[in-house]
Amino acid sequence: MNDKDLMKLDMVRKLSQMLIDNDSSLSIERALALVLNSETYKSINNDNTHLYYQSPYYVYSFLQGELNA
Repeated sequence: MNDKDLMKLDMVRKLSQMLIDNDSSLSIERALALVLNSETYKSINNDNTHLYYQSPYYVYSFLQGELNA
């Protein structure tokens, strides 16, 4: 596993935790599912976007927008 992959995994972990922090009724499984099935996750995995380099708070704003749409 390279540094990019580790950064992507860490971003998923942080985004899932942020979802739980904002909604304590979410299980870790549900939070992970929300992240992993999102367009935001696809963007994180796209090396051309460099989204995995960004602040988790910045990326979370995309995820929130997507989930609230």
